[in-house]
Amino acid sequence: MSVYENIKMALTSLRAHKLRSILTMLGIIIGVASVIAVVAIGQAGEAMLKSQIVGETNTTELLYVPPEEELMSNSGGWMEDPFTVEDIQLIEEIPEVKRVVASSSESSMVRYREESVDALVNGISQAYFEINHLGIGEGRSLMAEDFLGGSRKAMISSSLKKELFGEKEVLGEVLYIASQPVEIIGVLSKETVFLALDSNEIYIPWKTWQNIYMKSEYSQVTIEAETPEELQIAGTKAAELLNRIHDKDQAYQVLNLEELTDGIGQITNIMTIVIGSIAGISLLIGGIGVMNIMLVSVTERTREIGIRMSLGATPGQILFQFLVESVTLTLIGGAIGIGIGIASASVVAYIAGWPALISWQVILGGLLFSMVIGVIFGILPANKAARLDPIESLRYE
Repeated sequence: MSVYENIKMALTSLRAHKLRSILTMLGIIIGVASVIAVVAIGQAGEAMLKSQIVGETNTTELLYVPPEEELMSNSGGWMEDPFTVEDIQLIEEIPEVKRVVASSSESSMVRYREESVDALVNGISQAYFEINHLGIGEGRSLMAEDFLGGSRKAMISSSLKKELFGEKEVLGEVLYIASQPVEIIGVLSKETVFLALDSNEIYIPWKTWQNIYMKSEYSQVTIEAETPEELQIAGTKAAELLNRIHDKDQAYQVLNLEELTDGIGQITNIMTIVIGSIAGISLLIGGIGVMNIMLVSVTERTREIGIRMSLGATPGQILFQFLVESVTLTLIGGAIGIGIGIASASVVAYIAGWPALISWQVILGGLLFSMVIGVIFGILPANKAARLDPIESLRYE
């Protein structure tokens, strides 16, 4: 008997006991759907995390890590602004560097009338908005004339507006930063990206920030490279340049995005494997259900097996027939489970705003695993059927 005829017989047997077959496949369906959904969600979450860290722009950060001896002599070394105006000009001369965006931050008490809150005051340039894509929820953004003239205009985060003003209209109101007044011209839209933190922040032109705090150094430097391939090269050259001119030993460093994203990939892979393994337990339970039903099927069809053997069927053919039936049962359940898993992962991705990543390797793996479950848990019932005595089988009532 050919494989095709065995498959037809298997489908006929499944149709003859529809409810029993559906209930048997339920464990396989749930198991495969869970594994597919967990793996797909894990891959989508990893891609989302990496995109949030790397960002849409071709940029990297320069960091300053004070040497241990510097911290011992000056415990406030972490709080000092490490980048000068001359540093920025030298970095801009590096061939691979397209643009340098420098900014400064200071934690201050911000006052509105009688209310005061702690906020991070950021002195920025116009390019800062282009690099970070800050969304405007109310009012307008800082404009070129605001940066050139060092106007006392400010944009605030939605968190600061909520804490300091509540539902009140804020545009045109005056805040006091270190006793210096600034006018609110806009409110940033609330961040909706994964792991975004909405904190109390104020953005003012860097010249305004410089006049308020009487400082001329920068605390953050972002480098934009000419091409993605030159990004790490540009960052490394900038760090080496600053270490050389400031006579520092690796104090200036470039944020290694590749190592960071690799680390995130390892963490998410471990989590996916652990959660997927837990979900895979239901597959084992489903496999035991398949074995149980196949044993019942062998018992019910003992007389049929005796007739087939008396007509010349070999034990190997009987074994193969029941194995095909077991694999067909798990394959159908696996296919349904894959569909449910893909749908579940797509719904989660849509709600979370993630990319829906369903790889063909995962789908193929789900089908192959379903086949393996069918073979493993079908071998015992199939072997029992193959070892039946034909004469005793024909006498079975």
